[in-house]
Amino acid sequence: MSVRDVTLSEIQRLEALAGDAEARFVMDEDAFRSFYDRTARSLWGYLARLTGDRALADDLVQETFYRFLRAASPYENEAHRRNALFRIATNLARDAHRRRRLRPLAPLPDTEIPAPDRGAARVEHATDLSRAMRGLKMRDRAMLWLAYGEGSSHQEIAEAMGLSAGSVKLLLYRARRRLAAILTSTSSVAPRPATGGDR
Repeated sequence: MSVRDVTLSEIQRLEALAGDAEARFVMDEDAFRSFYDRTARSLWGYLARLTGDRALADDLVQETFYRFLRAASPYENEAHRRNALFRIATNLARDAHRRRRLRPLAPLPDTEIPAPDRGAARVEHATDLSRAMRGLKMRDRAMLWLAYGEGSSHQEIAEAMGLSAGSVKLLLYRARRRLAAILTSTSSVAPRPATGGDR
C-alpha cells in the first residue's frame, strides 16, 4: 500500500487555503493520528478495490480524511466514526466512477483479495475472485468487500453505503449470487468490467 501519511496540520492548511475560517475540528492531533493509523490501510484497500486504480485510491483516501475532519461531526463511538469514514469514501468513489464512466477497471494484484487457501490453490482462487469482482457493479463490489474483506455487519454496511439496514441482507445475497454466477460461468476467461448503471 502506498498511502501517504496525512497530518492534522496538513488538513488545517488545506482548510485555510480554501478560506473556510469557520470549520472546526473535533479531533486533536493525537486522536486523529490514532484513528488514521487504525483505518487508513483498510480504507485504501476498499477504495482500490472499488475504483481499480491505485493512484486514485491514494487520492481518495486523503480526500476522505479531509472531508471527515471538515465535517466536524460528533460520533457516538469508534464504529460510528469508522462507518462515517467509509460512507464518505463510498460517495467519493461513486463520484469518481461517474466522471470516468466508461473507463474499464485496471487489474489489481490478486494478493489483495483475502483467501483462506494456501499455496497454489490460494493464488488460483484469488485470481478467479479478482477477475469476477471486476465484472460486478460498484455497489456489489462495495458490499462484498465490506462484508468479507472488512468483516462489517449488515448495519455497518448500511451506514457506510447510505442504505436501509433492512435492504442490506437481500442486496448482499444478490451480490453473492452474481459473483458466484461469474465465477462458475468463466473459470478461465476474465469477465468484461461492468459499465453504466452503477449506483
